[in-house]
Amino acid sequence: MYRKTVIVVAWTTLALIAFATLSPIGLRPHFGGVSLERFGAFALVGLLFGLAYPRHLWLVLTLVGGAAVGLEVLQHLTPDRHGEARDALVKLAGGVTGIGISLAFHQALKRFITLG
Repeated sequence: MYRKTVIVVAWTTLALIAFATLSPIGLRPHFGGVSLERFGAFALVGLLFGLAYPRHLWLVLTLVGGAAVGLEVLQHLTPDRHGEARDALVKLAGGVTGIGISLAFHQALKRFITLG
């Protein structure tokens, strides 16, 4: 049950990020500085996918990294958005951070279960 819920939340979060990234600039939500928003959004999606698919690290890294770069590239197809390499790097850093947190969580959980 837990894993299925995390999977649904992970994919939903990625879809919302895609919508916010590719929609007209006026529809994009604003929570703070744009770099912090990018980093935070991809840290969250990296964390969620890391928790959803803990045994598929390379797939998760490819998915999150591909989404970060792919969404920046797709912004060139929209009339009022523009993708930039530095934005993709911020998103990649956030995604890797989130995945790293999920790995640390799984390692701590394994240790806790082993000790218990």
